[in-house]
Amino acid sequence: MIGAFARSSTARRALVLVLFLPMLLAVKRPAGLGDVADVRTWSHDDYTRVVVEMTRPVGEIDVKRLTANRKAGRPDRLYLDLPKIWVGRDFEEGIPIGDGLLRGVRLGQNTLTTSRLVIDLERYARHRLLVLRSPHRVVIDVYGDRKRSDVGIGESRTQRTPNGRLSIPLRRIQTVVIDPGHGGKDPGAIGVGGLREKNVNLRLSKMIGQRLEKQGFDVVYTRKDDRYLSLEERTVMAEAAKGDLFVSVHANASTRRATRGIEIYSLDENHERHSLDVAARENGVSRSEVDSLQRAMAKLHVHENSEHSVALANAVHGQLLPGLRKKYKSVPDLGVKKGPFYVLFLSSMPAILLESGFLTNKYDARLLRSESYLRSMADHIAQGLTDYRQRGRQIASSGAAQ
Repeated sequence: MIGAFARSSTARRALVLVLFLPMLLAVKRPAGLGDVADVRTWSHDDYTRVVVEMTRPVGEIDVKRLTANRKAGRPDRLYLDLPKIWVGRDFEEGIPIGDGLLRGVRLGQNTLTTSRLVIDLERYARHRLLVLRSPHRVVIDVYGDRKRSDVGIGESRTQRTPNGRLSIPLRRIQTVVIDPGHGGKDPGAIGVGGLREKNVNLRLSKMIGQRLEKQGFDVVYTRKDDRYLSLEERTVMAEAAKGDLFVSVHANASTRRATRGIEIYSLDENHERHSLDVAARENGVSRSEVDSLQRAMAKLHVHENSEHSVALANAVHGQLLPGLRKKYKSVPDLGVKKGPFYVLFLSSMPAILLESGFLTNKYDARLLRSESYLRSMADHIAQGLTDYRQRGRQIASSGAAQ
């Protein structure tokens, strides 16, 4: 099977690799290698996500594409090598998908110290790759025109993004995905008096959602109870729901007990120094590992999302801080910032991450325990999202009039 994985220039080389496979796997496993813990896939209308979870990091890797070899019966495929990872025979039968975009996924031992992942393609437009930590995993999203008839009458294909959706300025803003950060085995930050971030996030998220529904939005929650979800699971849910806006709700923490206030983040490869600390905590990685995320983002097209996400962050900020200060005058405004957050990066819609206050500050912790304060915060966040939708309608109407 490994012969099908390896890129061969001749049939002879492929035959040698096939014959070599039983010998390779009969050799004792080298010491110091990590294992493939799991392989997961999700299929949706305009993309398929493949996740390989491992017991150790793999460093920087690249995805390569091989065109179809019709004579050998091989389809178009993507492949990548996982150094210092042992898979042996665990996934040698492969994982069939057959969703109109991917035929299947195969994983095998390419050399004694390297495993190879192969994705057999049915259709393909582009892909994106991200290497995540805690746990260690590789995420590959493959986009393509799964449905040939999804272009409406009078609608050109140039109006659609590579993942098949209308470009952001042309979308009708209807569905808001609310993502209460952390949950289950991941409590998030723990603050004054044992206040847990995951609980604050869930309470505030539900309040925001209730208010949005009254404003006529459709609301999708990534979680509605105390459960753990990986970052890719959260964004898969958002993409599956065809969300128009994504709001990730968090609470902050600092080693400086005096630090307090509210800040709102949008995604960008550029950042302020403080945002690295926040991103490291919310991404579940060390600060030094955030730099590799920024390099990955720099290779991808995040500019359209970034522009609209900044506008969304400003709209929410414009309602939230002035609104709260009418009743809670001492709430510090830490502003609108940019940062490299995995959960925002994995989303293809305008997305923001809200830090509702510092659990490690006694004043903020007291406020975040208060039902009336959370209700007030939810009121103003919902109004900010409504303002953003209204501005979008006005721009669309102005463009149509011209």
